[in-house]
Amino acid sequence: MRKHGRNRRNSGGESSKRKGNETVSVTISIKHALKKYGENVIIPDLSLDIREGEFFTLLGPSGCGKTTLLRMIAGFNSIEGGDFFFSGRRINDLDPARRNIGMVFQNYAIFPHMTVRKNVEFGLKNKKLPAAEIKSKTDEFMKLMQIDQYADRMPERLSGGQQQRVALARALCIEPDVLLFDEPLSNLDAKLRVEMRTVIKNIQHSVNITTVYVTHDQEEAMAVSDRIAVMNAGVIQQVGTPRAIYQRPANLFVSTFIGRSNVMKGHLAVEDGKVWLVTGSGHRAQIETVQEQYKKDQEVVISVRPEEFLPCADTTVDGIPAVVDDCVFLGLNTHYFVHLDSGEEVEIIQESSLDNVIRPGTQIKLQINTEKVNVFSADGSVNLLYGVKSDEAAE
Repeated sequence: MRKHGRNRRNSGGESSKRKGNETVSVTISIKHALKKYGENVIIPDLSLDIREGEFFTLLGPSGCGKTTLLRMIAGFNSIEGGDFFFSGRRINDLDPARRNIGMVFQNYAIFPHMTVRKNVEFGLKNKKLPAAEIKSKTDEFMKLMQIDQYADRMPERLSGGQQQRVALARALCIEPDVLLFDEPLSNLDAKLRVEMRTVIKNIQHSVNITTVYVTHDQEEAMAVSDRIAVMNAGVIQQVGTPRAIYQRPANLFVSTFIGRSNVMKGHLAVEDGKVWLVTGSGHRAQIETVQEQYKKDQEVVISVRPEEFLPCADTTVDGIPAVVDDCVFLGLNTHYFVHLDSGEEVEIIQESSLDNVIRPGTQIKLQINTEKVNVFSADGSVNLLYGVKSDEAAE
């Protein structure tokens, strides 16, 4: 897809800068944001920097404040404290219509009484552009979103995915400085969600518009994002690339929210300068990635992703004693559900093989990939290992 470099002007009358033949999008900077309803504080004190042209996702459980923050950026929610900037320009008191944003909603919000063409050109008509320019831009974005063949159809004759493409074309058509998505794929079936998240990611990279995307679906966030902010109770827990957050979560909440994770109680033991990870069953494994300030005897929480367990049917090897309770074949992978002799239950994921299935009732030993495992303080608030990164604004 080609980049859409245009000499855009935002609603405030300022020309967007250009780099070569590309339009450079805006940065978003949030300083000490506060949001509350009466005495109920939703976002207590949030600072965040979003880079120009990046696909940035706000991820967290329902009620964590991510949609509230998105609506504060859009101007749909009041701001009780802090400052919001687009490329250094404070927008707290700027009317939503003058922020030059495009927004795509969960329910599409396309007009049921208008054809696809009339939906897409709606924002352009509100800007009172010349008819020829309206037609040209509408044609361009309908073609970009592959809905030009449906130009004269009414929304009721479109599938959910086609309606979402119309909503996206309408948002892009006005050439916004910022593109906002609020759970845009929640109403689609699983297969269509995968298809549309690919479409959205490719289009965003094509048009190079700073994008803020809200979702509670961690797989969706990892698939589309340049960076992710994981939120809980109005507080950012960690900001980073999908890989960084998955491999080295900053705390136990992030570890359990991003992907599957088995959580076990354990202990760090330091002997002759070496650090040992001791599980509840007494199994010991040397671990070399503990940060210096945490190298001391202490209770810990161990987070092991299902693929980080190495099951062995040979019970004479060193490992955690376990018994297989169930196995589920899911094509590429087989999932095993086992219980340890400590009473803890864990899940293991292995690539499926033709005939090497571990049957329920089998006694096995589990080894842990200590290069990938994560170890947290006893309260789960901090990861004790090297490699944790967070790009959160430090103000």
